[in-house]
Amino acid sequence: MLDSNISAFIQAQLADTIAQKQLTKPLLDLIYQKKWFNLWVPTRYAGLGAELAAGCRLLEELAYIDGGFGWTVTLCAGANMFAGFIAPDLAEQIFKQAQVCWGGSGKPAGRADKLADGYRISGLWKYATGAPHLSHFTLNAWLYEDGAPILDEAGVPQYRSFFVDREDVLIHYDWNTFGLECTASHSFSVEELIVAQNRAFDLQPDKRTLDDPLFRYPFMTFAECTLAVNYIGMFRRFLDLTERYFFVKAADASWAKTRGKVLFKQIDQLRTDVDQSVARLYMLMEQTWNLTHTAEEHMGEISTLSRFLVGRIKEETIRLFPYLGIYGAQRENEVNRVFRHLFTASQHALLNTES
Repeated sequence: MLDSNISAFIQAQLADTIAQKQLTKPLLDLIYQKKWFNLWVPTRYAGLGAELAAGCRLLEELAYIDGGFGWTVTLCAGANMFAGFIAPDLAEQIFKQAQVCWGGSGKPAGRADKLADGYRISGLWKYATGAPHLSHFTLNAWLYEDGAPILDEAGVPQYRSFFVDREDVLIHYDWNTFGLECTASHSFSVEELIVAQNRAFDLQPDKRTLDDPLFRYPFMTFAECTLAVNYIGMFRRFLDLTERYFFVKAADASWAKTRGKVLFKQIDQLRTDVDQSVARLYMLMEQTWNLTHTAEEHMGEISTLSRFLVGRIKEETIRLFPYLGIYGAQRENEVNRVFRHLFTASQHALLNTES
């Protein structure tokens, strides 16, 4: 559990994060002090080197405090995890710096023309969480050689992952959403940028440059876990705030009799159901961490369970929200902010469909 003073400190900054549409300097200073962007970076590179379940519990708690704050830490920490897929001497040079924050886009776009000693990259990519404070941008670009797309044996176009320095990127300040405002997930572009071979990497376990368990773990499953706990944290907050509002409403004896008892029972049952599913998710994280012989079966269950949880969270939030009345519709009320965060996060493609 986080110290209550830290939670209060984060919450005191939230109005400013929405007004500024990005994390404030005091919050960034806290993140760097706590090394939360380096949650998954190995200790040899001065990171926290967290195990999956323990790291996800922290991310869930941050998302409970505020969805926008938790989402930013999650996405940027997830990008800093790429430290285990680049050359160790380069990773050590980059990640031992005091303030390193990676972020970018996972959807292939633009092009990377293969050169004798590197690549020439051009294109535009959307939704780079934390864009204003990123030290490096990551991107996936389609591969070309001699002006033609590079294809695999089946004729499918190929792409690779790259990271580039902040000063080589043009940020397009186009993030204008009704929730997760502080994530500042702006688009970015590069034009005819020449990068060295060591700026390309592949997020596959057999391409890892370190042998820690995290880098042997399938990246997609890692992403499913880290995003799912954000929804879980936000939903727990939504239930707490909704129940708090119902307690106020219960002062009206008529409301308490006709609606209150039923709604309180429903929230209790929801908590029980979600707690059971979440406990199972964390158990699966622990069981798959060291990739036992049953890991592949459990990886599939993580994928199914994380999507089930996100679907249930969206359904139940929509069902409960009308009971909040105009109180829930007023932007200054926290429950409204949590609702907006949840349904902005729900547009992320990864857990938005059935596995």
